[in-house]
Amino acid sequence: MSPPISGLHHVSAIAGPPQPNVDFYTGVLGLRLVKQTVNFDDAGTYHLYYGDELGRPGSVLTFFPWANAVGGRAGAGMTSATAFSVPAHALDDWMGRFADRALDFDAPVERFGESVLALRGPDGLPLELVAHRAAEAPPGWPNGPVSDDSAIRSFHSVTLALADPAATANVLTDLFGWEHGGEEDGRLRFRAPGGGPASVVDLVRTDERGRAGAGTVHHIAFRARDDEEQRAWLDAVRATGLHVTDVKDRQYFHSIYFREPGGVLFEIATDAPGFTTDESTADLGTALRLPPWLEDRRADIERRLPPLTLPTAR
Repeated sequence: MSPPISGLHHVSAIAGPPQPNVDFYTGVLGLRLVKQTVNFDDAGTYHLYYGDELGRPGSVLTFFPWANAVGGRAGAGMTSATAFSVPAHALDDWMGRFADRALDFDAPVERFGESVLALRGPDGLPLELVAHRAAEAPPGWPNGPVSDDSAIRSFHSVTLALADPAATANVLTDLFGWEHGGEEDGRLRFRAPGGGPASVVDLVRTDERGRAGAGTVHHIAFRARDDEEQRAWLDAVRATGLHVTDVKDRQYFHSIYFREPGGVLFEIATDAPGFTTDESTADLGTALRLPPWLEDRRADIERRLPPLTLPTAR
């Protein structure tokens, strides 16, 4: 059996038009656009990746943007919030930043001893900033529009909404090797052993029905160090009786997918090869990158994609 899953790898969501998506996640949240490519299963739409300077595992939020996507709503069997980790002193700066841009946000609340600021992305995606004591050291994007003192460092956690959290809790503890981190106001917390960035999953109970669409999360991905560890996880998931896919080549990592008993689509993705496999660090996200098997369709793909105005580094 492999060592316990060490944390989140990335979160992938559905969006509406791509330009407002780029403008918000780079210009407002200060994430770096580390890769622009296409949905490998639907090359007619972008797949946009945002993260820290290098798009390190645990920092990457990705989007499939469709210009005419119908709005969705989180419900049972879906991710109901994606939380980023920011330095403990930074929430006042973020509230000022949002207020200056006339963006709606909720007053901070306390959760498990940390302050949490909730807001929504341009398509209504529920987001949170968590003032996290351990968020001082990891780098953000030093050339981004948010000061180094306040910038997003990585994910903090995701919240999963479930009709019955028990079976999902068992996947996290019995399969992934995570630890129960307590309960507060009906919220169950689970942590990867050893902690570290992007190592928390919260479970909340809901009877509300959701609807996939713009502003909802498509899947969440957990980390495997390498291909060998991922193969061990593939065998471990199969041994539980859950249906899991074969390994998929996603160019920047390799992936397996399965739907956990509560209905949330889980992925286990490798840390390597990473986003610098086809671009230098300085050039990340500046051009449309296609995998080798789509290069012969580049001209047609580029004609179908709307042009993007990309952010400039400070």
